Amino acid sequence: MSTPGTQATFERVRDCGVIAVMRGAESETVVRTAEALVDGGVDVLEVTADTPGSAEMIRTLSEELDDAVSVGAGTVLDAETAQAAIAAGAEFVVSPSFHRDVVETCNRYGALVAPGIMTPTEAIEAFEAGADVVKLFPAATVGPGHVSALKGPLEQIPVVPTGGVSPDNCGDYIEAGATAVGAGSALVDRDAVDAGEFERITENAEAFRDAVEAARE
Repeated sequence: MSTPGTQATFERVRDCGVIAVMRGAESETVVRTAEALVDGGVDVLEVTADTPGSAEMIRTLSEELDDAVSVGAGTVLDAETAQAAIAAGAEFVVSPSFHRDVVETCNRYGALVAPGIMTPTEAIEAFEAGADVVKLFPAATVGPGHVSALKGPLEQIPVVPTGGVSPDNCGDYIEAGATAVGAGSALVDRDAVDAGEFERITENAEAFRDAVEAARE
């Protein structure tokens, strides 16, 4: 059951249309990277839980950027990790697969939850268990047509394709019915971060946002 908090997070995800997946983020550059994303119009940020120090980075982003961003945790595979991320300030939790205990923990503590699915059966099971949205992963394996096929009988389930999404194809996913897309390396370019070229991150964010907005027109 959604709460005012999860509804607000959902609306932010929907309005932005892009979730920036910050895999392999580092504490020294995470805030500057986040600021570059925000400058480009992407203010929904996912720090993956398999990144060392992820909970502390979530806390830092939540405290330093506050209302400028919505920060969540990704690659969450168990309830303990979900609870730790929420305690650190995560407003949403994303998994590559469906874990009922993760969904239940997020429902209990008021965080939006997006488990990973591929099939209609998985989507229904996740949604009935309490998922707010479902993450179609890996999206590149099936493409935008799979989104429209899922949305046909399951219009009520918000879908966020992730994995292989780029500025060139993200509009196709939106046109197919996706609520938003998740993007990792095509958006958060590690080479650019390591080189301190944060303007490239901003340019990537602008390209994604432009493609999403064009698809919604």
